[in-house]
Amino acid sequence: MTLRNAALYLSGTILAAGLAPAFAQDANRDVTIVLAEIVDVVEPCMAARQDVGRVMSENVNEMLIEFDYVNGGLKPRLATEWSQLDEDTWEFKLRPDVKWHDGSDFVADDVQFTIQRNKNPEFSCETGGKYFGGMDFTFESPDPHTIRITTNPPQPILPLLMSVMPVQSSRTTPADEFDRKPNGTGPYVFDDWQMGQSITVTRNPDYWGEQPQVEKATYLFRSDSAVAAAMVDAGEADIVPSIALQDATNPETDFSYPNSETTSLRIDTRVPPTNDRRIREAMNLAIDREAFIGTLFPEDAQIATHLVVPTTIGYNPDVPIWPYDPGRARELIEEARADGVPVDTEIRIIGRNGIYANGTETMEAVMGMLQDVGLNVSLNMYDVSVWNNYFVSPFVADSGPTLTQSQHDNATGDPVFTAFVKYASTGAHSMVDDPQVDEMIAKATAATGDERTKLWQDLFAKVNADVIADIPMFHMVGFTRVSPRLDFKPTIAANSELQLQQIGFK
Repeated sequence: MTLRNAALYLSGTILAAGLAPAFAQDANRDVTIVLAEIVDVVEPCMAARQDVGRVMSENVNEMLIEFDYVNGGLKPRLATEWSQLDEDTWEFKLRPDVKWHDGSDFVADDVQFTIQRNKNPEFSCETGGKYFGGMDFTFESPDPHTIRITTNPPQPILPLLMSVMPVQSSRTTPADEFDRKPNGTGPYVFDDWQMGQSITVTRNPDYWGEQPQVEKATYLFRSDSAVAAAMVDAGEADIVPSIALQDATNPETDFSYPNSETTSLRIDTRVPPTNDRRIREAMNLAIDREAFIGTLFPEDAQIATHLVVPTTIGYNPDVPIWPYDPGRARELIEEARADGVPVDTEIRIIGRNGIYANGTETMEAVMGMLQDVGLNVSLNMYDVSVWNNYFVSPFVADSGPTLTQSQHDNATGDPVFTAFVKYASTGAHSMVDDPQVDEMIAKATAATGDERTKLWQDLFAKVNADVIADIPMFHMVGFTRVSPRLDFKPTIAANSELQLQQIGFK
């Protein structure tokens, strides 16, 4: 089946035919949210993962500082103010009237505990590995509601980093295992988790801030976009944060928005044949990205050249889009073969079920394109719990050469959220081991202003045009279906969080 025929088939698959709108939930203030992936952990330090973040972030566990996705900039949350004392140290004043859901006081020790837990090398926290790599922290608390954080190397954007870390209780959170019943400070209390079936949170009557309108939220899991979208039409659900373009057919309920996600495939640069730059270049030349636009991806999706969107500082407009040149790809493969590179070795695509709409079909198409230029490529699609073992260090041992399906969110506008985790030799997602890259990341992380922008641009030129660490695909456009009974429009934040307190009722 051709790519375009596959897309036509998808668009004709309307599982919801004949369902009349019912909107059975109009009489209450409970909402049902349908997610594409089964949430296999409810640990707040894993909220950098899209599936966990949409449930936990700012709902159950809050950040010190909130990033304003609508207007840009930072807003107070658990911290009321912050200031830089010197090059290395920031001081954060904490909100004094905050209680954990168990009734205990929120204090500076909780912030210190959270950072140290995220940084624990024996405990694989996604937030710590993704955002705090390469940093050492020391702490001072002159009083229970003040914390001074010193970093090595200096972090000029430490307040921005604090906007991605859910704070956890130092008294009730397990130190060395994932939390299964999170104790937060947020507007919602974690109520129930039926593994593989549902998660429920209920409104916190003692919340320090304004009481939200939603009383209870239930999260269900449906991998089929058409089925999930139909549940809203039938009154069985209220929000589906991510639906496929072929299901976004109702202007009354479906909202599109440019989001901060960039899709790609991470290349294993450590083992043959993908440790040969010619093979990595050939794989990029083999992908007909234009063929995906308007078929499996929306017309508004942009072809990507690297893993940050153009609005991020340090984005390098001089990194060119890979052309579709299967002839040159075959030449490069044959050159590598002549030099003894084992180009016939099987290369596995490691895909993730539900990672984005039409994700499986996209990987099937990529596999076909790579096979067409002479590479031996297979596809394995896994649920997130298995896929994560391939994606996050320590990686599955002896897995052979792999291409790992990825979607990276950098909504907060600085490459510090991308560069270390993706490309540093000790980055949690990195398969690059290049001392020059490590040095470039360290220098850019500590820089400010125009120098910071220029250093990040140099880094992205290095890893995308020289190293070739990825097969970049698209800067994405999202589609969300929202029940007509709700007063809610998704923003760029819908990729990483879904704040229930922002939902109203008509």
